[in-house]
Amino acid sequence: MKPALTVLTTLAVLLAGCTDADDEPSDAAAGPPVSPSASSASPSPADESPNDPSTDTSTEPALPEPPHRVSLPTLMRQGPDGGRLRVGAEVYRTATQRQHEATYRSGDLTISGRIAIPDGPGPFPTLVLAHGYIDPDVYVNGQGMTREREWLADHGYVVLHVDYRNHAASDDTRIGELDMRMGYTEDVVNAVHALRRWDGPVDDERMAIVGRSMGGGVVYNALVAHPGLVDAGVSFAPVSSDAVDNFDRWIRPDPTRAGMADEILSRYGTPRGNPAFWDGISARTYFDRITEPVLIHHGTLDDSCPIRWSHETTRLMRRAGVNVTLEVYEGEGHAFGPQFFASMERTHRFLRRHLR
Repeated sequence: MKPALTVLTTLAVLLAGCTDADDEPSDAAAGPPVSPSASSASPSPADESPNDPSTDTSTEPALPEPPHRVSLPTLMRQGPDGGRLRVGAEVYRTATQRQHEATYRSGDLTISGRIAIPDGPGPFPTLVLAHGYIDPDVYVNGQGMTREREWLADHGYVVLHVDYRNHAASDDTRIGELDMRMGYTEDVVNAVHALRRWDGPVDDERMAIVGRSMGGGVVYNALVAHPGLVDAGVSFAPVSSDAVDNFDRWIRPDPTRAGMADEILSRYGTPRGNPAFWDGISARTYFDRITEPVLIHHGTLDDSCPIRWSHETTRLMRRAGVNVTLEVYEGEGHAFGPQFFASMERTHRFLRRHLR
């Protein structure tokens, strides 16, 4: 088993930025939002006891002091608080897999999602998907990584796609976008714990987190917040590991978000005036905590998330001793075009190597 996490609340359009609305065709397989009442077997109280091995944090490095309650060091101090995974209505089926609406608990919130389960007895290696930014007002259940979810389930993985709080049928929060993506990270980490406590065909000794665009940044956050949580991390066309880069690209210059930018700067200070806060929400500050191998995919013509960000993240991870691989897709943009399938084959080889 692995260590743990849980945090405050979130919404990440904010520091997130990269929009996945154009990454794939409209999500025909997404279906309607999850109904929280649609459920199947939930774990027994014993499954969620404090004695769960996933609560063992003895292998984690010493924790840095939180510069602010909204920060990665605050997330590092959260114990596992995910469970009650309920599998609802079947919404998609092929000869090799079935997909269902799902909900689980993340702290005090109910989070919706989409789970894909391969046909067969299992147990199967298991992945949590962190999708990229899509306006929560138009987002529907399971949107954003439809191709990845189906491909991975076809290749023998249980895949839980997280909708995040404030999305689809997930509970809403008061702070919304002002939690600087920390809540999205909490929901992804708690999805791992919910899968471990579920009685489905999950191999909890073979687990990874996979994110795209904004979700790639969520993967970085989860790996630094809880080393040992999973066995590997994969990021497709990720945002910057520096929160200031993301703020300066999508929030500060956008006239439609001027009010949000002003509130963020008023609440937390400017990057120059309060660098400790901005460092505290930037994964690169804590790369020396990562213990898992990381695979990053990026296209050279990505006009949403510049590839220079992934080059710099890779350089800093290597300097911190992280086993990181950067796969570059010449001439491709944010969604990798015809090289999408090559990126999935590389991901599959990477996961087979590290999920043993």
